[in-house]
Amino acid sequence: MHRSQLAINTVSLRGSLEEILAACAEAGFENVEFALGQVRDRPVSELRHLLQRHRLRCIGGFETGLEAFSDREQRAANHARVIENARLLAQLGSRCCLVVGTDGPTHAGADPIGVLAEAFATVADAIADTDVRLCLEFNWSPLVKSLRTAVEVVQRTGRANVGVLFDPAHYHCTPTKFEQINATSVAHIYHVHVDDMRDKPGELSHCNDDRVLPGQGCLDLRAIFDALERYGYKGYYSIEMFSKELWALPPLEAAKRMYDSLLPYCEETR
Repeated sequence: MHRSQLAINTVSLRGSLEEILAACAEAGFENVEFALGQVRDRPVSELRHLLQRHRLRCIGGFETGLEAFSDREQRAANHARVIENARLLAQLGSRCCLVVGTDGPTHAGADPIGVLAEAFATVADAIADTDVRLCLEFNWSPLVKSLRTAVEVVQRTGRANVGVLFDPAHYHCTPTKFEQINATSVAHIYHVHVDDMRDKPGELSHCNDDRVLPGQGCLDLRAIFDALERYGYKGYYSIEMFSKELWALPPLEAAKRMYDSLLPYCEETR
């Protein structure tokens, strides 16, 4: 990876939006991924001004899952929210990725993957006039619990603006295997989160609480990133931490720790 591909998810920091963006820029980041709850009530003009002031690029965001199994009224409201989020991102950056999870069926059906694929295709068609891409995050779902299943959902949508979000934490905590990071899967991986995990068995790990900074955990991140790039991944690497320790720090100190933890994986600093 290159420094220009490094990004930070704003959920990783605490403080006002102004403090967070200033910290990201001063730490060295050029790209930000928004926790959309932090920005959705702000005027777009204000958000653009903040991004321009700090010379930051919006590359994506997340807020909610995409529902396929709820009742019709609730599902329509959820899809409207996802579409609204996509349109917000389209005004803040280009080729943004909107990361979403999913719900799950209340009882076993004949083809739940097909039901999910249909829901994703419906929303993808509704945002086809933007350049925003939906990214399915496996393990943010009671049904999609592996990279393999996420890829199957995406393939069955038949939509180019639907892809997969790869996160090492979910890789560790699910049945996903290293050999499944291959040409077939990477062709559908549009976005990557970065984190490491405490040295615990995956089935005993918490996918958020057990995250540690890259290089401080048990994952061979270099091998994972090399595999992604060997099979053609050229997107962003967005660090995403849910760390009480980092949240307790001033935003700049926390952002610097995260940026510095990514540098050993960059070609410029190897």
